Amino acid sequence: MQYRQLGDSDLQVSVVVFGAWAAGGWMWGGIDDEEVVRAMRAAVEAGSTTLDTAPIYGFGHSERLVGEAIRGMRDRVILASKCCLRWDTEEGELYFRTKFEGRSYDIHKLLSKESIKWECEQSLARLGVETIDLYQCHWEDPTTPLEETMEALVELREEGKIRAIGVSNFSPANIRKCRELGNLASNQPRYNPLRRDIEAEVLPVCRDLNVGILAYSPLEHGLLSGKLTKDRKFKGDDLRRNHPWTQRGNRGRLIQVMEHIEEIAHEYSATPAQVVINWVLSEPGITAAIVGARTEKQARENADAARFEMAESHRADVRRLFENLGEPKKRLLG
Repeated sequence: MQYRQLGDSDLQVSVVVFGAWAAGGWMWGGIDDEEVVRAMRAAVEAGSTTLDTAPIYGFGHSERLVGEAIRGMRDRVILASKCCLRWDTEEGELYFRTKFEGRSYDIHKLLSKESIKWECEQSLARLGVETIDLYQCHWEDPTTPLEETMEALVELREEGKIRAIGVSNFSPANIRKCRELGNLASNQPRYNPLRRDIEAEVLPVCRDLNVGILAYSPLEHGLLSGKLTKDRKFKGDDLRRNHPWTQRGNRGRLIQVMEHIEEIAHEYSATPAQVVINWVLSEPGITAAIVGARTEKQARENADAARFEMAESHRADVRRLFENLGEPKKRLLG
């Protein structure tokens, strides 16, 4: 495993981060709690010592499982969580409505000082720790001035409840403003060979300001793992049911590209998923890739993606394959 400094903070993060979104069960068709706890521990043993979670992942469930997994090994891990998405208030901006385990929720974006401090206390309790290493604003909140948001985060850092400040899904302009207001360590955007939007503005700004990038969804919710088949069914609340690339007419095109990725993987005795993860974490400006896992085997495989250095020719091939794939066709059923 490789480790990199996160921005200009004192945090050294593993280049493969364990992403605990699926661990909450919500939007992933359910989860086996005991199995995912074993997966987290296997990830740490394999060198993926940075774990990323959020309260919204299973409405607190992911944080509780992360807390259980790191019990007895807190000094070995870098722990990242988030604030902003509230399901227990009508303040802030209504973001979306959802259901989980038979209950309906209205999710609001809220980054007021009072809310951030309250959320941090809840997360500390669920995680069973005294300090969160990286505390991130999950989304922008247009109802709260950034000055107020950053004031709260700086105070939490001064109080020793967090070590570094991060954001997620923030615009280049607001990344710059946060950097001016409070020594911003990182930004967490979506990035993979299918979704390269951040290359236009976000990546250049973060490189310029020495803000680390923790790229989430490097496998596009598992669709770039090489395991997608023509007859794969996604059930329940699994968010992949309505993903454009799982629809009829698009799925086959993506599978063909992944077959070419598998040819590259053979050159490194690797899996297609490892090639894609390696490509992401090796892009200039990317500090680490956040990868989810449900099982110990998946966690170890993800961690192993950092063991090889891909040739520039193969990296160019990966980029070309996905650029030639183009955009998915819309309004297709299946």
